[in-house]
Amino acid sequence: MSENPLVRSVNVSGFEIKYLFYEGEGPDLVLLHATGFLPWLWHPIARRLAGKYRIIAPYFCDHRVEDPRKGGVSWALLAEDMIGFLRALRLRDPFLAGHSMGGTVLTLVEALFGPLARKMILIEPIYLPTEIYRAKITVEEHPLANKSIKRRNRWKNTGEAETYLRSKELFRNWDQEMLDLYVKYGMKEGEGGGLELVCHPDREAALFVGSAARDPWPLLPKLTCPVFFLEGEESPNRGFIDLGKAAAMMPRAERRIIPGSGHLVPMEKPAVIAEIIEEFFKF
Repeated sequence: MSENPLVRSVNVSGFEIKYLFYEGEGPDLVLLHATGFLPWLWHPIARRLAGKYRIIAPYFCDHRVEDPRKGGVSWALLAEDMIGFLRALRLRDPFLAGHSMGGTVLTLVEALFGPLARKMILIEPIYLPTEIYRAKITVEEHPLANKSIKRRNRWKNTGEAETYLRSKELFRNWDQEMLDLYVKYGMKEGEGGGLELVCHPDREAALFVGSAARDPWPLLPKLTCPVFFLEGEESPNRGFIDLGKAAAMMPRAERRIIPGSGHLVPMEKPAVIAEIIEEFFKF
């Protein structure tokens, strides 16, 4: 069996959604990436698990294009796309794991369309403070969108891109293979040469703004399957996202702090995340 996945696509509500597929004899395992990132950043983790699981990692960045200054892309709408995706692939009783936006979208899927999952791992999901969901928040007011829309989007070559990324706190502690994958698959040739992001900063901001469209907090008790929250010890999100409270609202949830990690836990600690997935999803 090749260690590289197959790249496939499926039509959901008129949109073509691409995904990575790793063949396996075991149960289905769905991996959903963070805002503005891509399924290839699951590859170092999925490669370790392939064979034991049948792994599906969809790309949820640009199948819907909306203006970030006009409400962006609602994550409740992404949850509808996700349940359509799961149904199109006829996945039943899957294991679900999501990071950041991916964790929140899977939360909405399970709460609104479930019970569906056998078990769930939610890595740093974005459960914003309730007051943000009650307000009509702008790009400038959103704690995450206002950063993403200003993200640099032009580099001369891969060397310049990697040097720049390593200079930023967000990327400083990434595993080297993860950074290589991000440069290879998360960037593309720009119209005037050089490199630019596959997920344009405007699209990333539209996704972040859409995070405020549906409050997940009232829905959390509906997640009745076993849920495991993973949180980076050094994540800046800990200052405004209370995952301890979230876990306490679910009947079968637990929580673990990953030492020495920020918000982007899978990119910084892929071996640790693969081990946790294998242990928690043991069958």
